[in-house]
Amino acid sequence: MTGELGQLALCLALALALMQAFAGFYGATTGNLRIMAMGRGASLGSFVFVGLAFFTLMYAYVISDFSVLAVAQNSHTDKPLIYKISGVWGNHEGSMVLWIMILGAYSAAMAMTQPTGQEYGTRLASRALGVQALVAISFLLFVLLTSDPFERYYPPPVQGSGLNPLLQDPGLAFHPPLLYVGYVGLSGAFSFAVAALLDSRNDAMWVRAARPFALVAWTALPLGIAAGSWWAYYTLGWGGFWFWDPVENASLMPWLICTALIHSMMATERTGAFKSWTLLLALTAFSFSLIGTFLVRSGVLNSVHSFANDPERGLFILLILVFAITLPLALFAWRAPNLTPGAPFDGVSRESGILINNLLLTASAAIIMTGTLYPLVLDALTGAKISVGPPYYTATVVPLFAALAVVMPLGPIILWRRGNLLSTLYALRYGAAAALVALLAALAIARPVTVLGVLAAGLGVWLIAGAISDLARRAGSFSRLTRVGANGWAVALAHAGLGVVALGCVGAGVWHTEQIQVLAPGQSMTVAGYELRLNSTEQVKGPNYMADRAHLTVLADGREITQIAPEKRNYPTEQMVTTWSAIRTTVISDLYVVLGDPREGGGWVVRAYVNPLAPFIWIGAIIMGIAGFFAVGARIVAHQRARRAATETAVAEAAE
Repeated sequence: MTGELGQLALCLALALALMQAFAGFYGATTGNLRIMAMGRGASLGSFVFVGLAFFTLMYAYVISDFSVLAVAQNSHTDKPLIYKISGVWGNHEGSMVLWIMILGAYSAAMAMTQPTGQEYGTRLASRALGVQALVAISFLLFVLLTSDPFERYYPPPVQGSGLNPLLQDPGLAFHPPLLYVGYVGLSGAFSFAVAALLDSRNDAMWVRAARPFALVAWTALPLGIAAGSWWAYYTLGWGGFWFWDPVENASLMPWLICTALIHSMMATERTGAFKSWTLLLALTAFSFSLIGTFLVRSGVLNSVHSFANDPERGLFILLILVFAITLPLALFAWRAPNLTPGAPFDGVSRESGILINNLLLTASAAIIMTGTLYPLVLDALTGAKISVGPPYYTATVVPLFAALAVVMPLGPIILWRRGNLLSTLYALRYGAAAALVALLAALAIARPVTVLGVLAAGLGVWLIAGAISDLARRAGSFSRLTRVGANGWAVALAHAGLGVVALGCVGAGVWHTEQIQVLAPGQSMTVAGYELRLNSTEQVKGPNYMADRAHLTVLADGREITQIAPEKRNYPTEQMVTTWSAIRTTVISDLYVVLGDPREGGGWVVRAYVNPLAPFIWIGAIIMGIAGFFAVGARIVAHQRARRAATETAVAEAAE
């Protein structure tokens, strides 16, 4: 019954989404409050039924119901429970149900947190719910027609086919859901932007309504990207954390545009600047999310990230992508002459800083998109196979990121509308001194000496020191830091977190040390001051795999500091071999060891890396995530105060 119950739940969710779309648009057009309320109720009901479908599918995985095709193809009776659960979204069909459920959660949140203060706010929210419903209808039809997660399979196998061993990892439990929260969260800003365009308005009301959704998306995306980077770091066994894979790029591009969107929203809400650009960025950010969905599920990529290779699915998503991008952009072009212009500002002002920031971010996203899509387009048109790798992105994107890092600390300190550059630079004098010291230290200590490494070290410290200077300026003194508001902490932590990530990237990417050697038991190798002695190897049995495990002693200056045990795992059901790296971290550096293939005479290939500052990559991402939580919390508090004030005003007017 699990399959039939899940399919019924998806069909009911589709019916309610149709009702939500009708009530959202018709209710707003006629001003009928009851119909608009019906749309809000339909959005809540649709979310409930999609949630029922998702947890029904999860139940089928947990009990190993192999009469469901998706379960038979992606699970196994011997698989640990955590991987049975995370396997729900470790395949195309289940991940799409998760995608739609998160979309439903955002729609439900939108229904329960309407803009306050005006009749227009109610109409705006109703139209936004209508747009959300159209997106949900598109993907519900996509799932039901081309990607049925509850398709039956007869006769059911006894044990199932298992899940890709690379995905049998705790990181999979966090990486896709976090990315989806980010991807789909951008639909909230998109829907409010379309709703505002339908009314030919680009005032601050839609920005206030959409900004919490953009902030949630911005918070989730770096955490999701970092979780995927960490998974690749310790699972793939190559010692790196990022390779500019097309699907990695597909997660980075929406975050870059979302970052630009949040800054633009800030200016629009505060001073009325960038009104039209904010609308356009909201449309573009969600468009990039849909482009990422197309890349992963269309079959145009062969990657550990890609889920689908069915051209029918790819065509369906391409049609959704075309309509979701072209129709809103056409609406924007149609309404543009009637939109009010943004407020003016001086050349030296916070708005100017945001302008530079957004130009650099959007240019970076455009360059990454070109490098990602050009090989695919060239292959489709001519059949030529080319790859665009790290050298392209290092030469094009890294200089833009460096320029962005230079101007970022200025933004929070310079005044709105009309600022003073000299006073801003004076406020950052200690940050500049710290950056100069870091640059000179990198030049003197770090090896090899590279221009990229030295500059990145200086810029990373510049970002961190600039954030500290901003906090000190807001507080008046370090003893009063607790008085800094949540928004101030959010800005400072976001900028500092990016600086920490920059230090981690340059340390692991430029200054890493690598050593490869064949070791027999009792033999040793050295790498960057560490001595690794292979003590023994053994075969061990896991829940659903067999592994060769090496036991190594790590010594420094002749003194034992730890024992590590990298593994090489063989999954018989999936007929696949994977590595399980052993990482010894000191927080400021990682010793990373991978067990390779056996050699004659009892030797084993051992690969060892020392990655300075590598942990900073994920520490910085966590700091940025904390910044996002501060920002979201501040918006929730502000929204509650606004609703309370509106209620008090309404009660007072009624009493009069």
